Amino acid sequence: MVDSLRIALAQMNPTVGDLHGNVDKAIDALGDAERRGADLVVFPEMMIPGYPVEDLLFKPGFLADVRVQLDRFAAATSTVAAVIGFCDGQDTAWNTLALCADGEVKGTYHKRHLPNYEVFDELRHFRAGQDPLNLFEIAGIPVGVTICEDSWVDDGPVCQLGQGGARLILNVNGSPFRIGKQELRESIIARRVNETGVPVVYANLVGGQDELVFDGGSFVVTPTAEGPELVARCCSFVEDLTVFDLEIPAGPEVNERFPLVPVTGVGVGHDERIEPPLVDRLGRLEEIWLALVTATRDYVRKSGFTKVCLGLSGGVDSALVAAIAADALGAENVVGVLMPSRYSSDHSVSDARALAANLGIATRTVEIEPAHAALVGVVGPTLSDGRVDPGDLTDQNLQSRIRGTILMATANEHGWLVLTTGNKSEAAVGYSTLYGDTAGAYAVIRDLWKLVVYELCAWRNARDAVEVIPSTILTKPPSAELRPDQRDDQSLPAYEILDPILQAYVERDMTVTQIVASGEVDADVETVQRICHLVDVAEFKRRQTPVGPRLTGKAFGRDRRMPIVNRYRG
Repeated sequence: MVDSLRIALAQMNPTVGDLHGNVDKAIDALGDAERRGADLVVFPEMMIPGYPVEDLLFKPGFLADVRVQLDRFAAATSTVAAVIGFCDGQDTAWNTLALCADGEVKGTYHKRHLPNYEVFDELRHFRAGQDPLNLFEIAGIPVGVTICEDSWVDDGPVCQLGQGGARLILNVNGSPFRIGKQELRESIIARRVNETGVPVVYANLVGGQDELVFDGGSFVVTPTAEGPELVARCCSFVEDLTVFDLEIPAGPEVNERFPLVPVTGVGVGHDERIEPPLVDRLGRLEEIWLALVTATRDYVRKSGFTKVCLGLSGGVDSALVAAIAADALGAENVVGVLMPSRYSSDHSVSDARALAANLGIATRTVEIEPAHAALVGVVGPTLSDGRVDPGDLTDQNLQSRIRGTILMATANEHGWLVLTTGNKSEAAVGYSTLYGDTAGAYAVIRDLWKLVVYELCAWRNARDAVEVIPSTILTKPPSAELRPDQRDDQSLPAYEILDPILQAYVERDMTVTQIVASGEVDADVETVQRICHLVDVAEFKRRQTPVGPRLTGKAFGRDRRMPIVNRYRG
């Protein structure tokens, strides 16, 4: 026997704490699903409170308010079954799903496996579900429900529900993006389908939340004679309600140990079949670009702002951030501030202006020389030799801090947010100035290695076959231009050498000895030691810099948490 369900996958972008707004969004999607003849609408994990809610869960009033909004959502349901994520409890919370229909909550499910690795702290915030597993009868079909990590466990809840007689399993998720994550998700769900012989519907959040960005990419895997097959994949980084018909293969009788909770009656049936969508998986650079655009847009807008400003130096990092911001917010909402000094080259100013013209963003120019000269005069007498030496570290940091002050003052005056422009390579080795180029609200490319910065700029130019980022920016030697004739490679190895060392040390947790012994980096032991030492002693800086979107499996901040005072050198 093969039945069919018309499923609405609600790939939604909630805002943490906006309980009423999130439920309004869900009710609108529910109404759309009803009009399109759906039997079942599936919302993501923690749709009502948003995700991750972190220590809001310790507020009893918050949990009570979430429950009020769940009841409001349930009251809006009719014959269409709706699965929606929320947090339930009083003193402590469960990460929970509700199954709603006919104006009420028909049943709930508590997440059983709580991730406590990478960016996840769920053992801090939730208690694990231990209730006996149920099946829910939706339009005559026994359906099992699970939440995110439950599907990553071999012989776990998905397998148990399949053995209990489920003919369809729903897995709702708040699975954050990192490069290559979509392929991994699909392979994990294929393993579950292979274990159970039961189709799995995977619904994921989309949108930015602080450091995290959720990419959606909801999908369906079904069993076939040849093995698990991906039969549906939704767009990534797009909020959407996707409706399609899914064939549900026959399964074993429901095990008497698994109560079958009725949710909705027999489906209405449809004359015309809606085929599931099968969108191509994104390429590596395209998914990085869309992640950065999504994260920047949502951080700015969900924080209640419209416009941003950033320092335009004529360098590759600020060029990339400006292009991302223009895509995310619209060129009319981005202002580039040029702040040349006595050390700025003519081409830096002309490159910055050319970039701004290509993007269509407004610019302002503020010469920093008067402020620089004044601060040198004020600070110099307090130093040991009675003066600031031109181009030394103190002089360089003064310039950076002047620029940070100008940007923050501009943002304060106009009600804008400041985007910072430092990349992961610089953050790793501490090549940044506290309260200078680190001053701002959001660090757009904080988790992007310098070599990937260049790749992404080239990709952006190729995307529309237009040189948005001038080639002169991409070909000149990188320089902070804080002293005469300065270049990055005067104090650091070339990025082709530097980035692999940093990736091994930061993302793969290798020690200096292991990096050298691996033979994977083109550097001697002294160079590797020096670079890793720079990473260690810059930890205090990274703790004081703005948040930025997580792209890799080991971002500074939520992923990589090292002690500031630390004498281990490996």
